[in-house]
Order: sequence, then structure tokens, then C-alpha cells
Amino acid sequence: MKRGFDFLAACGLLLLLALPMAVVCLILWQREGRPIFYHQERVGRRGRPFSILKFRTMRPARAGDAAITSGEKDDRITAVGAVLRRRRMDEWPQLWNVLRGDMSLVGPRPEVPEFVDLQSESWQEVLSVRPGITGPDALAFKDEGALLAEAADPKAYYRSHILPQKLQLQQRYAREHSLLGDVRILFRTLSALRG
Repeated sequence: MKRGFDFLAACGLLLLLALPMAVVCLILWQREGRPIFYHQERVGRRGRPFSILKFRTMRPARAGDAAITSGEKDDRITAVGAVLRRRRMDEWPQLWNVLRGDMSLVGPRPEVPEFVDLQSESWQEVLSVRPGITGPDALAFKDEGALLAEAADPKAYYRSHILPQKLQLQQRYAREHSLLGDVRILFRTLSALRG
């Protein structure tokens, strides 16, 4: 039932957002050049890797770039990218990930392999469900970029302070999720985007 809801909702949202997404593509192409989209490997359900799709908000990757951003002050973020990130519009292409079955509309945010311990029982529980575009952890850490911007070592701070808290929220979601709960999270996400 959840997969059917995700599929139909993603189809509807892609139709609704087709024109705005085309405009974003055109602006990115004119102002920032190619590539328009950003792909990154993430860990999905049952530990399977997949390529997450976003609008590119940073300069093209170079060797040695960090796996995570150091927040809004990261000098890799472009001018257009800053606007897309602020409105969470960079996440729109993930609707394709939902259609493909890599992701759900609601679930734990997918993590880069570097931060996932596939042998851990906690991670096994989290990875028992599809990752989501939004979820309790995404809502709790909607200002994650600001926290990372204040950290002396963003990667270490993420690993020691943010990730353990996210993992607890993700485990609770994996144990207790329901369609009604997902709808509530979607409305909370819309409310957070407006505010």
C-alpha cells in the first residue's frame, strides 16, 4: 500500500512540478552550466546502494571534496544553489528516485556509505525500510546546514553529534511507521517549508 501511494503521489507531483522543474533546469544551465543534476551514491533499503538525484547546488566536484557540506557557508555552494537549498527545491528530482523504487516520499534520509555501518543492528533496523525524501530526522534537523557551519570540523561533528540523534529517530520510524503517520509527516514538511 505504501509503495502504491508513493508511486501515485510521485507521478502527480512530477506532473505538477514539471514546468517549475523545467524553469530551474534552464536557469541552472544558463547561470551555472552543466551538469544540471547531481548524483551521489547513498545506502538504500537492505543496504543496497543507489544513486540519489538532486539539482546541482555546488560547483562540480573535485578530488578531495568532502562527502558532506559544511553548511550554508560552504564556498562550493553556487548563488542559484543557495536559493534552491533554502527552499528545498534541490530535492525535487528525488521524485524520480521514488518512481524507480529507490526511495519513498517519507522515510529515513538516505546516508552516504561512509557513515553507514552495515553490521550494526541499529543500521539494519533503519535499512529495513526505504529511505525517504522527508522524514522525522529531516524535520528534526532541517537546520543541519547551520549547525555544520558553526562546527570547527563539520564531518566529525556530524558523526559524533548529529548522526547518533538521527539514527534514533530513524529507528523509531522504522518500527512505528504507518500510512497515516507518513501523511502527517508530509503535512509537517509542507508547513516547515512555508515557515
